[in-house]
Amino acid sequence: MKNSIKYFGIALMMAMGFQTQAQDVDIEKQSIWDRDLPNFRAPDQRGINDFEPTKDTYTNFDGVQVRLGGASTIQLQGLSQENASGAPALHDLGTNFNLATANLVLDVLLADGMRMHLTTYLSSLHHTEAYVKGGYIQIDGLDWISKDLSGVMDNWRVKIGHMENNYGDAHFRRSDNAQAIYNPFVGNYLMDSFTTEVGAEVYYFNGPWLAMAGFTNSTINQSSLATDRDPSYLAKIGFDKQINEDFRFRLTGSVFHSGFRPNSSRGSTQYLYSGDRAGTRYYNVMQGNVEGVRYDTDFRAGRLNPNFGEELTAFMINPFIKVGGLEFFGIYENASGSDDETWNHYSGELIYRFGATEDFYLGTRYNTANNDDVSVNRFNVGGGWFMTKNVLAKIEYINQQYNDYPTGTYRDDANFNGFNIEAVISF
Repeated sequence: MKNSIKYFGIALMMAMGFQTQAQDVDIEKQSIWDRDLPNFRAPDQRGINDFEPTKDTYTNFDGVQVRLGGASTIQLQGLSQENASGAPALHDLGTNFNLATANLVLDVLLADGMRMHLTTYLSSLHHTEAYVKGGYIQIDGLDWISKDLSGVMDNWRVKIGHMENNYGDAHFRRSDNAQAIYNPFVGNYLMDSFTTEVGAEVYYFNGPWLAMAGFTNSTINQSSLATDRDPSYLAKIGFDKQINEDFRFRLTGSVFHSGFRPNSSRGSTQYLYSGDRAGTRYYNVMQGNVEGVRYDTDFRAGRLNPNFGEELTAFMINPFIKVGGLEFFGIYENASGSDDETWNHYSGELIYRFGATEDFYLGTRYNTANNDDVSVNRFNVGGGWFMTKNVLAKIEYINQQYNDYPTGTYRDDANFNGFNIEAVISF
C-alpha cells in the first residue's frame, strides 16, 4: 500500500508537469499549436463525445494552414494475474511505469474544402521505431475547383486514404496509442474493432441524420504484388441531435462485410479486430512461459481477436445519451466468419461529468464477449480530472475474467485485476 501511495504521488507530480507544459501552449490562442481547422475534431477536451467531425459549410480559407499536434501518455500499472492450477504459468506482475507512448499529428488545410491528415506513432508498445499509422484526404467542398461549385457539397464529405475505417462508434472513444484523451478508461474494448486500411468513404449529412458508405482493400500491409484478396465494404446510418441544452441523443448502426472467393488460395485473415499495431493498454497481461519457452509475443494480449479467417460480417449498434452531466454509451455487436463461428460483444458505459466545465468525471464500464463455448468479462470503475483542456489524469480499477476455456490452456479460469493511473497530454 505504501508503494502504491508513493507511485501515485510520482504520477501526480508527473501530470502536474504536463499541466505546466500545456499551459505554456495555451498562451497564444491563435498560434499554430492551438489553431482549429474546419471539419475537424479537436484533439483535447473539446473533442470529448465528438464522433464524425461536425460538417462545417463555412470556411475562411486564406492560404495553406498547418496544424502540428501530438499526444504523450504514460501509465502507472499495478495489476496481478492468475489462472487455474495446471495451466501454463502466467508472468508475475508488479507495480511500475509502462513504456510511455507518443503520437505526432499533422493536419493541413490545403484548399478551401480540402484537408490532409497524417498520424505517426513515435513510440508504442509494439514498435521501437517510429512508423506511420495512416493518413487521408478529406474533401468537404469544391471551391478549390471553382467558386461556381460552392455549396455543392454542403451535405457531403469524401475521405480517401490509408485510414481508420469508420465502422461503429466505439473507435471514437478508444485510446489510439498515445491519443488517450477521448477514452474515460485506460483499456480499449474487448473486441477492439479498429483497423487502418486503404479505402474511401462517402458521407451524407442532413440535419441530425448521417449516412456513410465505403470500401477498403482489406489489408493493413500494402503491397503491389498480385493478390486475390476481395474488397471489404462498410456502411453506417445514424441520428445525432442536441434535443435541448441538457439532452443529447445519438443512435447509429454499422455493418462491415468482406466476402469469400471460392477456390481462393489467399489463406488470408480479416484485420477488423487485429488491426491495432500499437498494442494493448494493459501491459504483459495473459502472458508467461511454458518450460522456459516464452509466449509473450502477443502485443494485443488482454483483448479478443476472434480470428474469423477470410470471411467476416459484423454489425454494431451504438446508443449514446447525455442528460446534463450524465452520459451512457453502449455497444451491441454480432460478428461471424466463414467457419460459422459467431461472437457477441456487449458494453455499457455510464459516466458522470461534473464541475463548472465538466473537468471531473466518475464512471464505470461493463464489457463482455462470448461465443458458443467461452466468454470474457471485464469490469472497470474509475475517474478523471482535466487539469487543463490538454491534460487528463485518470485512475481506474479493472477486473477481467476468462470463463470456460479448455483445461490446460493459459486462459483456463484466468483473471487479472488491479489499478491503473494514466497521465495524458494531447494538443
